[in-house]
Amino acid sequence: MELDATDRALLNRLQDGIPLVDRPFAAVGEELGLSEDAVLARVAAMKGAGVLSRFGPMFHAERMGGGLTLAAMAVPAEDFDRVAGQVNAFPEVAHNYAREHALNMWFVVATETPERVAAVCAAIEERTGLPVYPFPKLAEYYLNLRFKA
Repeated sequence: MELDATDRALLNRLQDGIPLVDRPFAAVGEELGLSEDAVLARVAAMKGAGVLSRFGPMFHAERMGGGLTLAAMAVPAEDFDRVAGQVNAFPEVAHNYAREHALNMWFVVATETPERVAAVCAAIEERTGLPVYPFPKLAEYYLNLRFKA
């Protein structure tokens, strides 16, 4: 999918947040000269084409009293899909992706309390039989990607 100027303007606008109103996509559309349906259709098309990997809110789990860590595992290639299914079965696992590295499976563990992170990582180890390497956040970085409209 090739992004046109309207898609790029929409992505730029959505990165600034969505208005907390009854019809947020109508409000965004009004700002950009689009209908609510056009905004929703464009977002759905970009998501469907893989231009957007996810579309949803981002929460600061730690500020809400929760726990969060990036974790990795070294999974034998022949077992990757099976182990991915086991890891993804945990409701605390936000997403999971493969990397070309000795640690080839990476995922985010998000829990209701900081103490629960270690328990979930231990449960994943028990279920998969493989060690989990947690990488707690030491610093937060904000990348402000913008597209030329």
